[in-house]
Amino acid sequence: MKLHELSPPAGSVRPRRRVGRGIGGKGGKTAGRGTKGQKARGQIPAGFEGGQLPLMQRIPKLRGFHNPFRVEYTPVNLGALDALGIDEITPDILVARGVVRPRALVKVLGQGEVTRPLRVSAHGFSASAEAAITAAGGTVDRVALPFAERPPAKGNALTNR
Repeated sequence: MKLHELSPPAGSVRPRRRVGRGIGGKGGKTAGRGTKGQKARGQIPAGFEGGQLPLMQRIPKLRGFHNPFRVEYTPVNLGALDALGIDEITPDILVARGVVRPRALVKVLGQGEVTRPLRVSAHGFSASAEAAITAAGGTVDRVALPFAERPPAKGNALTNR
């Protein structure tokens, strides 16, 4: 049996009732809408609240603040580095092993344990991660960020006057 061969049992699916087609039979005249009033006459828009200011207009728009200079790091925990089983760890190795995506800025965080000395290169380290790596006899090397200084926010760049 294939999916396109499936059908409901005979008699279980009935045609929908077509109302408002004359006064003979069910659903004639008012077509099940009662008499008079807005609900009997036309469509009421979604979200309409009877003239009261609708909820979507009452709630504030565009709240909060988006920092255009934010630097997004991909977090990697010490436990994940220790599980790799290699002594020298760089962002390129993490990309090759599928731990982080290409062109990601890597920040090492202190969750987990380091059982052997590691040489770790990354864009950032938490204080606890740096302490744990050096306590295990390893070394920490900060990789330079791919931009010399933070780029100006869009629309705020100085123009030649």
